[in-house]
Amino acid sequence: MKERNPAARSALRLAGAVASVLVVACPAAAETLESALSRAYQANPALNAARANLRATDEDVNRFQAGYRPNAAISADIGVQQFQGSVSGVQINGRRGLTVPGGAGLTVNQNLFDGFQTDNRVRAAESTVLGTREGLRQTEMNTLFNAAQAYMNVLSDTATLELQRNNVEVLEEQLRQTRDRFNVGEVTRTDVAQAEARLAGARSQVSAAEAALRASIGIFRQIIGVEPRQLAPGRPLDRYVPGSLDQAILIGLKEHPQILSSLHAVDVAELQVKVAEGALYPQAQVTGAVQQRYDQQFPGDNGVTASIVGRVNIPLYQGGGEYAAIRQAKENVGRARLIADQDRDTIRASIVRTWGNLEASKAQVIASQAQVQANEVALNGVREEARVGQRTTLDVLNAQQELLSARVALIRAQRDRVVNSYDVVQAVGRLTVRFTSLPVTPYSSREHLDQVRDLWFGVRTPDGR
Repeated sequence: MKERNPAARSALRLAGAVASVLVVACPAAAETLESALSRAYQANPALNAARANLRATDEDVNRFQAGYRPNAAISADIGVQQFQGSVSGVQINGRRGLTVPGGAGLTVNQNLFDGFQTDNRVRAAESTVLGTREGLRQTEMNTLFNAAQAYMNVLSDTATLELQRNNVEVLEEQLRQTRDRFNVGEVTRTDVAQAEARLAGARSQVSAAEAALRASIGIFRQIIGVEPRQLAPGRPLDRYVPGSLDQAILIGLKEHPQILSSLHAVDVAELQVKVAEGALYPQAQVTGAVQQRYDQQFPGDNGVTASIVGRVNIPLYQGGGEYAAIRQAKENVGRARLIADQDRDTIRASIVRTWGNLEASKAQVIASQAQVQANEVALNGVREEARVGQRTTLDVLNAQQELLSARVALIRAQRDRVVNSYDVVQAVGRLTVRFTSLPVTPYSSREHLDQVRDLWFGVRTPDGR
């Protein structure tokens, strides 16, 4: 090789710039990772479906509160009645015995005591709402993490594709120079074939990188809701990562929504035991009724009746089904407590795993940067040695491939560094809009319940979205 080719030097410099795409500055108009997360928070279908599920669960509180309220009904009836015979010895027949009985009435029934079943059902519904809120927070964290991962995948796959394309350009130039040297007898046909083979492999890598980028773009669109355009570099979420592994575990066991949801499930199971036990208690209610009747027995007669009746029902034995329900509810309490213990172990293991991944990715970034620098020096040295005949074409190709692999590994390490920081924050239960202060209005999970808790009637859903 007579002299270093200017096009090859330019391609190498461009490849080096692409390798730093995840950490350099960007135009102000570019989409940032924070704005992409905000888009996902507002428009992600899975997250919005979880919000709708919470609003539906809110209605259970009002539905069970109906047990405190009176039931009222209006009834009316009308008919035709023919009477033939005698009344007090007087014969009645024909139209004189025809009546049109009818009337209307109002009945009001009020529960007085149902063995505290309504109280416990309402409390269970409220605990279920709290557990569903934690489930919504879990879905929010999953959505934000998936969005961050999709964002970084597009960035890293774009940078990798640019590296592969520039590698093709460098290898094309390498092949051209090898053929020129072959034509003047400086190298053999073997050198040309090696350059051709390496170029074919590089083109194959470009196709694979293009396919990977298309897949990442599709996932980006699925999670965030828009096509990726100009993306700014992603930055780690280090300011929200706990200072130590022990601190992360303490925070996670205290704040993670999966654990809190399990604890609310234990509360619900315990309240269901009390609901089942309420079937053994006396039941008391009062019923008031007012009726207006016409033509009850004779044409033209009418009257108003009013009554207030109190009833007490004391269960003695109902076949044993209520006892089985109580035992079943108690077993469900034990199962819920075991699930809560299992969730604690799961979250703790997740925190340890994600913490280890983050520490490893930090070390990989440092090692990959050193590897890239060393391979750049090695490639320059191999090129100089090949120029004076001390290195073969294959040595140059191998050095170029090692540098490319190191740069791709650096991109992957930089991507993992960012994603793993988000993963740790998610594992401790803090990857939420409120905690990370994303530029978006947080969804209020309390607003809808406050709107429907005391609604006595109405079929229109409040705008608690």
